[in-house]
Amino acid sequence: MRISRTSTVPAVVREWDDEAGWGVLDCAETPGGCFGHFSDIVAEGFRSLSAGQRVQLTWEAPGQDGYAYRAVRIIP
Repeated sequence: MRISRTSTVPAVVREWDDEAGWGVLDCAETPGGCFGHFSDIVAEGFRSLSAGQRVQLTWEAPGQDGYAYRAVRIIP
């Protein structure tokens, strides 16, 4: 399945490391999860998310870093 750069999909935060500022988010299009960083969060003042929190993700295509997908925007 190919996801365009502008696809926005619902997801759930699997885990979030407040200290490191990143976490893993799950959705139907990424069965292995995807990684997001606090700088990807599109909400003023947000640096952290909570496990189980529902979010919207906007994607970029599979990256050179070996991960299947990477969130480029996280909308709480």
